[in-house]
Amino acid sequence: MTRRITLPELKKYDITQKVIEALADAESRAILFSIIKRGKTATELSEKLKIPLSSVYKKLGDLEELTLIEIEKWMLSDKGRKYKVYKSRISKADISIRKPEPVLNLVSNK
Repeated sequence: MTRRITLPELKKYDITQKVIEALADAESRAILFSIIKRGKTATELSEKLKIPLSSVYKKLGDLEELTLIEIEKWMLSDKGRKYKVYKSRISKADISIRKPEPVLNLVSNK
């Protein structure tokens, strides 16, 4: 007998649901749409958006995992430290709520 997957378990693996949740988060959305035209570092994002740096890194990790952002390039500081410049992979997101599931349309930032 096979075990039925519960709704919470299904949502855990539903990429559309995860992307919608990321877009619903104000900080993630602010980060994502502030790096459409020009890539920025985590520090630049933190300063510009007034979001704690630790939160910026968490949100960037989540967005990168969902492939909504990419590492545009690696930079080297004057002190020899490497850091990432992030850029959005999407320029627009449309969400339509329809039965039985929402429809998500992402427009590439290329």
